[in-house]
Amino acid sequence: MNIERPIISAALRAERPARLDPVLIRRLAIVGVPALVLIIGAGLYILGGRYVDTDDAYAKADFASVTPGASGDVTEVLVTENQAVTKGQPLVKLSDDEYRIAAAAGESSVDSAKNTIESNRAQYRQKVASLAMAQTDSDFAARELKRQSALAASNNVSISRLDEARHAYESAQQKIALLKEEEAEFLAKLQGNPDLPVEQYASYQMALANKAGAEYMLSRTTVFAPFDGIVSHLPKPGDYGRTGVPLLNIVSTRRVWVDANFKETQLTYMRPGQSVDVSVDTYPDHVFHGHVESIAQASGSEFALLPAQNSTGNWIKVVQRIPVRVAIDQQPSDGGPVLRSGMSVIVDVDTGYRRLSRWFGAGNS
Repeated sequence: MNIERPIISAALRAERPARLDPVLIRRLAIVGVPALVLIIGAGLYILGGRYVDTDDAYAKADFASVTPGASGDVTEVLVTENQAVTKGQPLVKLSDDEYRIAAAAGESSVDSAKNTIESNRAQYRQKVASLAMAQTDSDFAARELKRQSALAASNNVSISRLDEARHAYESAQQKIALLKEEEAEFLAKLQGNPDLPVEQYASYQMALANKAGAEYMLSRTTVFAPFDGIVSHLPKPGDYGRTGVPLLNIVSTRRVWVDANFKETQLTYMRPGQSVDVSVDTYPDHVFHGHVESIAQASGSEFALLPAQNSTGNWIKVVQRIPVRVAIDQQPSDGGPVLRSGMSVIVDVDTGYRRLSRWFGAGNS
């Protein structure tokens, strides 16, 4: 009889680990997995809601279509395409021959106005002196007429002498009247005061204004940069620049911002001043930092040329998007990552909101 075999089998069974009950495992999985999912979901819900993001966002910058203040052929382009320029830097020169002639004519008109004023002064003084002399002659003619009239009354003078005396007096009076009109005419040209400085006369000031206008138009034949930026779409020598018609474009490098279009449901806890992270595909390893500058009062559809009319019966609710402007806190230095106008970006706003804090009455952090 073999007694060792049962003993060995029992020992092996004792060393073999106990197998888990499949029914118990199934029950634990049925209860545990949903519980774990519920716990994770509850955690995400309680701690979530703080960040809102959108990829419907674009970088923007000040943009200007530069128009010349004068018309003329482009004679010289002083910059190259996509060149960085500073405010006041000359960009394009137009033909200025016509405007130089006008400026020279304006200079001549100032000298002419000054000479005319001096001439009017001299003629006015001459008329004053002539009027005084004519008044003396008139007084003499009046006395002579009075004497001749007295002599004629006593038949001591001929009628012809009396007529001559009367004619001389009337001629003197007519001369006085004519000189007074001429004196008044020159006095009017001198604005009623012949002793004013030349610079105060209207004719001189008008000539100065015409000269300044001609010189201003001459200066406008050179197109200057209105602000710091990058120029593009430059003209070529020989093109015709026309007043009021864009000649080139310039995009500012001083201030860049982001216009982000958030869903209306994302604005519940968004406020101006909240911090923002901006990322762009061009620089996958770089994040631009900024803050919410402003939130629009109307959705983008309100500014459409033909706003949607929902008065018909076929209405479907569509979540609207509200424009939000994000200011970039620090513009990158030379050589660093640059946000260019028109780039599509991803905006992530930290609203500071936590659902858990609301339950305990702490509000948003």
